[in-house]
Amino acid sequence: MSDLSDAWLHFSRCPVCSATTMDPFKRGTLHPQSLHASQIKITDSEYGKIWDLSRCRRCGHVFANPCPPEDLIRALYGGIEDPDYEEESRGRGKNFMGILDHLEDLTDEKGALFDVGAATGILMNLAERRGWEVDGIDPSRWAVRVARQKYGLPMREGPFESAALPAGRFTAVTLVDFIEHIPHPAVAMTRVHEILKPGGIVCLVTPDITSLMARITGGRWWHYRPAHLSYFTWDSLSRLLIRAGLRPIMLRRYAWTFSLYYLLSRKRIGHILLKNPYLTSFWQNIPLKLALYDSFEVYARKG
Repeated sequence: MSDLSDAWLHFSRCPVCSATTMDPFKRGTLHPQSLHASQIKITDSEYGKIWDLSRCRRCGHVFANPCPPEDLIRALYGGIEDPDYEEESRGRGKNFMGILDHLEDLTDEKGALFDVGAATGILMNLAERRGWEVDGIDPSRWAVRVARQKYGLPMREGPFESAALPAGRFTAVTLVDFIEHIPHPAVAMTRVHEILKPGGIVCLVTPDITSLMARITGGRWWHYRPAHLSYFTWDSLSRLLIRAGLRPIMLRRYAWTFSLYYLLSRKRIGHILLKNPYLTSFWQNIPLKLALYDSFEVYARKG
């Protein structure tokens, strides 16, 4: 990777509320020259590895400052391959079904749904089977290929913020674990507002840096990882939505469902138990719900 040090983003204002008062929050341990796409895939286990982080005094938003160059971020995300993510499609689907239930309660129709950071299209596939007209985007070439070939989905490739999308087209937009991966969250939420119909609903899921789990685990919190550039408080997240013209109407705590196989694979000791291939399907068929309550699940309406 070429030297992109001159392109680092140095923030003099909070990327969410534009306040000019901020403090150092945590000292980072990452260096972009040695970063690889495998370290920012969804199923990475690089917990505790972060960039230099600042915290806004006004809204509490925590963000990488300086932030890695956007060209580097795009190049890394484009090269991600993550078969472990798709292998856990059954467990991840259980997470997404709850989101679709709430969207259908909040909307008058199963119209057009756009999934931002859609990965291999698990949420899109479930939504389509429930009667939604789906569209979505992801920067990973591998993920887009899987979505198209396995599920036959109309997946777009590239960054959401600059994608050519029809204004006022979508009844619902989903951003599940996306907004924390980008340096300019306000730009993304402005785009969400643009593509939503009047009265349309956005569902946004993102880690809560003020959660009890974040405080208990400290520097080893599992959301502290190379891929994450932003960490939200409820103050910063609600400001982000309201400034984009999106009115929060429901706040929940996101509960993850994973198979026992996936959870064991995250730990070294688990690899010993997973060596027997005959037991793989057994572990994969045992779902576990992780009610850690350390992520926001918020729904907001346009206008």
